Amino acid sequence: MSLTEGNEHRLDEDGFVLLEGLLDPDLLGALRRRVEQLFLEEGEDAGREFKQEVGCRRLANLVDKGEVFQVVLSWTKVLEYVRHVLGPEFKLSSLNVRSVNPHGSAPQPLHADMAAVADERGYWVCNTVWMLDDFTAENGAIRVVPGSHRWRRLPQQCPADASAPHPQEVLLTGRAGDVVVLNAHLWHGGTANRTGSPRTALHAFYCRRDKPQQQYQKGLLRREVQQRLTTELRYLLALDDALNDRLSAEPVIRSGFLR
Repeated sequence: MSLTEGNEHRLDEDGFVLLEGLLDPDLLGALRRRVEQLFLEEGEDAGREFKQEVGCRRLANLVDKGEVFQVVLSWTKVLEYVRHVLGPEFKLSSLNVRSVNPHGSAPQPLHADMAAVADERGYWVCNTVWMLDDFTAENGAIRVVPGSHRWRRLPQQCPADASAPHPQEVLLTGRAGDVVVLNAHLWHGGTANRTGSPRTALHAFYCRRDKPQQQYQKGLLRREVQQRLTTELRYLLALDDALNDRLSAEPVIRSGFLR
């Protein structure tokens, strides 16, 4: 599952690539069980560290809530793809779950995460979507507009309605255990779940090291969790990075449609 020339081309031209069957059944099962346990334990507070959303269940700050999540965020083969998008200097921005309720969600407008537009250094946000359930055309799969990451503008800057279907959009469908690497400048949005079952995904979201984290990990993680982390994970979370501390203190305008 290493980065191939074909997958490089897909990321460069289309802005996304599907990695099939990345999660083995044991790890997939462990992630599902921990996610549902957290939804039960946190109840109405679930996701409150970051955001809550009508029609969806959310979890946030997951690095702090189980070693099984730490396995995902440092997955070497996935990080190869993230590195291809962002370059060698990047960090985890946030680790969240979004579960679209059955018959209970409205589709999201097209957006780019963090309302991000590529700058003079290039791309600076990349999302990885870990499918904990099948993604189908009926249960809230993500729609994307291939190639839109190269347009250097946001859907909100265009005259067309960002909530309406786009003539070039496609659906990201796949099986539980698949992972999508998404250049997060790509125009995308969750669709409505028209089935009787939830559709759940884990989102490991990364950014360039010179940009602020979506969720300031050093301020969220309990001290005892930080002390147990490996050197690799501490670097990936920017826990010992003075620049990251300064960035976290600066006001940041954030999109209303972050994963």
